[in-house]
Amino acid sequence: MAAAERQNGAVTLAADIFWSFRSPYSYLATARYRALAVRYDLTLDLRPVYPLAIRQPDFFERSHPNWLRYTFLDVARLAQYLQIPLAPPRPDPIVQDVATRAIAPEQPHIFRLTRLGQAAARRDRGLAFADEASRLIWGGTQGWNEDGHLAGAAARAGLDFAELETEAVQEAEALDSEIAANQAALEAAGHWGVPTLVFEGEPFFGQDRIELAVWRMQQKGLVER
Repeated sequence: MAAAERQNGAVTLAADIFWSFRSPYSYLATARYRALAVRYDLTLDLRPVYPLAIRQPDFFERSHPNWLRYTFLDVARLAQYLQIPLAPPRPDPIVQDVATRAIAPEQPHIFRLTRLGQAAARRDRGLAFADEASRLIWGGTQGWNEDGHLAGAAARAGLDFAELETEAVQEAEALDSEIAANQAALEAAGHWGVPTLVFEGEPFFGQDRIELAVWRMQQKGLVER
């Protein structure tokens, strides 16, 4: 996304956030991304993507045996360090056999969630909805997938949940095309993982690269509001 110039000559910088509802690292970064848009003269557009479990169903089966164990350890200590609530999602956005790490062919949650996220992004409220919904998923809310919880998340993000849900069902194919375009844009920027902030074609992958991205944007004129 290009920067927008205002009447007084100042420039509002813009960046894209590539993000997944199944990624705990995405969750742990989201509130900080959202805070950037409040603190700085900056527009951040959420571009939801399907998780690797959908894009590459055999990813977990191919990964090193220590990969998943380390990820659990790292996410837990990071949440403690950042003082962000974290609990195993109930249910998991991805249906997966924990023992074999195989991904189930039927996925009742992740497609609905990601389409809702893309519908919110159409309304320029994607980051707000992602933040509110991920707090439910990763913050310990039992049955986060029930309409009442998601409706509350939508309302806190300034959205009408019934409208989002209708659009997610009736325009599923179009939303999936937009999500596929997000995934292609992420790869075109030089990465595949989430969360990734892309500014002027340069990717900043991971929750630990937020400060580095701010440094780069400050070089290009980023200022506080």
